[in-house]
Amino acid sequence: MKTRLTRRLLLGTVTTLGLMLSVAQPAAAAESASAFVHQLGDRLVAIVNSDLPAAQKKEKVLPILQQDVDVDAIGRFCLGRYWRVATPEQQAEYLKLFHQVLANAITDKLGDYRGVSFTIGGTTPKGEDQSVDAILHRPQQPDANMEWIVNESSGAPKVVDVIGEGASLRLTQRQDYASYIQRNGGQVSTLLTALQHQIERHSTATGN
Repeated sequence: MKTRLTRRLLLGTVTTLGLMLSVAQPAAAAESASAFVHQLGDRLVAIVNSDLPAAQKKEKVLPILQQDVDVDAIGRFCLGRYWRVATPEQQAEYLKLFHQVLANAITDKLGDYRGVSFTIGGTTPKGEDQSVDAILHRPQQPDANMEWIVNESSGAPKVVDVIGEGASLRLTQRQDYASYIQRNGGQVSTLLTALQHQIERHSTATGN
């Protein structure tokens, strides 16, 4: 009888510990993702709300993007199935161009905002990612609901997508790229040429 009770006690203890760990791990991941987005948001808001010229704001934002956003992962996702058919040289060229296009798209928005703030909401798991809800408060404009999708598979938290008002940044771009390639003979090279022209036009327009 004593042996059976001991076994039951051990089994119960192991089961309880297992349940505790299964709950603790997602909770820790959610807390880590929330804290990461909060720190990232604080830094971006400080730059946006500063009195710095647009060019200097861009200089300060770029290192943050390189450090906290998994641009390569987003770029590969956006190219979709065409990533597998691209040559290694095309893949390298595409990622180089994508870094510039994404940086331009984000930093160009800095001038549209001033006096912004944000509120962090709840965090929910999405597969291997964590989705952190946030609300962007903009003067004289409606609040904007956002989701920051965070992945830690690289060993450090990284943003892999931003969903604004229900629209995924990377999914929308993926659809646009696939449509463009399909309309141009299914050749990845046509997208590379288009991205290069886009960067050149941006440089001309901004004087950079």
